[in-house]
Amino acid sequence: MSKKPDQKEPPAAATKEPAKPVEAPKHEEAKPQKPAAAAAPKAEKKPKKEEKGIYAIYKVEGEKCSRLRPACERCGPGYFMADHGDRFTCGHCGFTRYKRA
Repeated sequence: MSKKPDQKEPPAAATKEPAKPVEAPKHEEAKPQKPAAAAAPKAEKKPKKEEKGIYAIYKVEGEKCSRLRPACERCGPGYFMADHGDRFTCGHCGFTRYKRA
């Protein structure tokens, strides 16, 4: 029997060979845990940081209260200026006053 040009060969899967079973991917086995290291000496405690809030703005001595930071010249006495090392800056209006060296 001769093949006609319009006929195609059957795909390889249609042959009578048995299919290979698909294997599930293998997961890595759990690694054994390392033995616990000897107890390391505890690190020294760090000194506490300076408290923020009202204690950073005012200083109370007896019955007197004094401001630690200057007030903004543009905004008035209700707005404190931030201390940036070499300058004071107002967070409300952006006014900057440089410290004298």
